[in-house]
Amino acid sequence: MALSKNIVYVDGVRTPFLRSNTDYNDLMSYQLGSFAIKGLMDKTGLDPNKVDRVIMGTTISNVKTGNVAREAALSAGLPNKVACHTVTQACISANQAITSGVEQILAGQAEVIIAGGTDCISDAPILFNKPMRKKLMAAQKLKGIGEYLKFASTLGFKDFVPEAPAVAEYTTGRTMGMDCELLAARYGVTREEQDEFAVRSHQMAHQAHENGLLKEELLSVSFPPKFNVVDRDNGVRGDTKYDKISKLKPAFSKPHGTITAANASFLTDGATASLIMSEDKAKELGLKPKAYIREYAYSAGDLDEELLLGPTYAVSMVLAKAGLTLEDMDVIEFHEAFAGQILANVKCLASDEFAQKKLGRDKAVGQINMDKFNKWGGSLAIGHPFGATGSRMLAYTANRLIKEGGRYGLFAACAAGAHGHAMIIERY
Repeated sequence: MALSKNIVYVDGVRTPFLRSNTDYNDLMSYQLGSFAIKGLMDKTGLDPNKVDRVIMGTTISNVKTGNVAREAALSAGLPNKVACHTVTQACISANQAITSGVEQILAGQAEVIIAGGTDCISDAPILFNKPMRKKLMAAQKLKGIGEYLKFASTLGFKDFVPEAPAVAEYTTGRTMGMDCELLAARYGVTREEQDEFAVRSHQMAHQAHENGLLKEELLSVSFPPKFNVVDRDNGVRGDTKYDKISKLKPAFSKPHGTITAANASFLTDGATASLIMSEDKAKELGLKPKAYIREYAYSAGDLDEELLLGPTYAVSMVLAKAGLTLEDMDVIEFHEAFAGQILANVKCLASDEFAQKKLGRDKAVGQINMDKFNKWGGSLAIGHPFGATGSRMLAYTANRLIKEGGRYGLFAACAAGAHGHAMIIERY
């Protein structure tokens, strides 16, 4: 293993993940992040004065809370002296927050770090178009009613048309759903396979909820004005059936596409927080960790051909760095952006041809054992707050290792920009 000292994951929590524009509709990202940080502190009993850094991932920034980590930490009651910063790397923002924390510990810059992520898509800022923004910036210098009236006369209907937010690549102009359509077609992933996988995700997530497997990490939160208690993910549908979702129309490529609202992850609000430190520091503080963070890797690829194949590249890299194989992994968790994306990565990992042409390997990375894979459901059912999912996956992987008696766990995710991330942890 390459890390120069033992870094441990002590524990983690998350708010319930809710479909956007539901119960978190009136909240901001920093408030969700505050719930997660306070919940983590309450759960671990850690003295707030022992925290050195807070690092939070986010993707949808609110202009009022640019450094959302700072606002979340202060709102959660952490001392002013705790330095905070925010990172963004699309769907692997929380992954980046966690590994940034690992690197600060290894560099001797901090000892105790809270790392996670938060996104409230319900509070996504709606922008004016560029010409209108230029006019509004210039208008700050106006003086007197005459200048204001002259300015108002220059405004037309087009100036007030907002720029709607979109989950799309700036470079290619394509939505991620469209890219997944291309990926599924390229690797022969059928609509039937995608719908079957989506049913699997919902049913496993439902069973995890019903069997109490998520109580270890899931917070109960309430907030004004009604103070209703929210304690469960509201996107999970235990009654999801293949016959029902197979009738849905394509969402991105009509009429013959394969991606639908049921086999793609939905817009989600939520937050997560993980506590990481050195093993020596955990012993000093009397904390029992859940896992060692053993190795991690990031990848970046071709935006036209490989936008959603980041997990394949990052998994290949992290296993090589760790000197381990897929067969050594007892728990495997992949972020489910789309069922088609998951199944394409599974096929690429098992392909000798892909390994030789793209990964510089003599043979395939390996065949994923689906009995080890996303056994508590994944993002298709649980939801995917863009900036928070990585920390949720770390919690799932560690908690599954403990409950299932495994040694090594692997989790991986794709992200916009054709990025990927993978991490290997070992049960403590």
